[in-house]
Amino acid sequence: MSLRWMDGGESHGKGLTVIIDGIPAGLKINPERINTYLQKRQKGYGRGGRMSIEKDVVDIRGGIRRGETTGSPVVIFIENRDWINWKEKMDPFKVSGERLTKPRPGHADLPGYLKYNRRDLRDVLERSSARQTATRTAVGAIAREILEKLGVYVTGFVRQIGKIGFSGEVKSGKAIGEKIEKSIVRCPDEETTKLMCEEIERAKQEGDTLGGVIEVICENVVPGLGTYVQWDRRLDAHLAFSLMSIQAIKAVEIGSGIENASKRGSEVHDEIFYSRDKGYFRKTNRAGGIEGGTSNGENIVLRAYMKPIPTLRKRLHSVDVESKKEEFAFFERSDVCAVPSASVICEAAVSIELASFYLEKFGGDTMDELRENLYHYNEYLKRK
Repeated sequence: MSLRWMDGGESHGKGLTVIIDGIPAGLKINPERINTYLQKRQKGYGRGGRMSIEKDVVDIRGGIRRGETTGSPVVIFIENRDWINWKEKMDPFKVSGERLTKPRPGHADLPGYLKYNRRDLRDVLERSSARQTATRTAVGAIAREILEKLGVYVTGFVRQIGKIGFSGEVKSGKAIGEKIEKSIVRCPDEETTKLMCEEIERAKQEGDTLGGVIEVICENVVPGLGTYVQWDRRLDAHLAFSLMSIQAIKAVEIGSGIENASKRGSEVHDEIFYSRDKGYFRKTNRAGGIEGGTSNGENIVLRAYMKPIPTLRKRLHSVDVESKKEEFAFFERSDVCAVPSASVICEAAVSIELASFYLEKFGGDTMDELRENLYHYNEYLKRK
């Protein structure tokens, strides 16, 4: 058994709905904790005006009774408060509002127009919008509840915004949790936070946007998640796929993958040691906790590289899809930098995949059964 989920809804429609299947029965759910993650997603220096309108909260519509999951699919609705301002344009049956015909470079506008044969680019941008990540954040919050009951902790933070980066070594996400929450850009270093904000402000004044790098650390993950026996069951492949599916993420790194490519093997691979207390362990973690598509017991370390948002005031050259004349791409209210928010979304995406792999390996229709199966596996590992 593993997690399955599907969502629907448009950026300026009535709201977003997500159905999550595979959550074990007996998982205690506090909607306010889910809302906390939704609020984190909406914060961060560089966010746009819409964040002052939307105050995301979950409306649980199935799968939970008396504060616990029942084993049935969990159904969540997140209202779009901005819908009231878009009723005419977004009515499912009325024909109203000016059509958008000037696609933005770097966005899904033109590929979606060509693929689905739509005359109005709004039909594309409404669903391709990063507004969809609100549902993924909610699913991730529930996945985190499963993982934390199993002793696993996932932490995402910002490594870089534009050309400003934080190079300090981070071995434990839990250890820097408070620093991340205090930072307006979710970076654990105060001085770097200040420099990042200045970089965002400069881009804003110039009508431009910024991307960056997000790091996610997963602690206390058991060895043995994923497998090398089939290409589509590798843990690293699933984690990379999940992160790459987030809007504007264009590259994913596991461990020191990029740096390792320019080194010799003797400088890269993590040597193996053993002690009675620790069992098998490594003194370095350049592999990022995954070898042969399988978790090896070390922290899983991932980095997601986010491009600058393609909606910017300094408009880029485009072509009107109707007249075929050269025009400037249209501008719609947007963020200057969404990297801090993306760190929350990356955290959620990784949590969903990890929880799914735990459920697949250890099974169980209830949380008690899942924990018991994990306990016996850990006992087995102690004897190896």
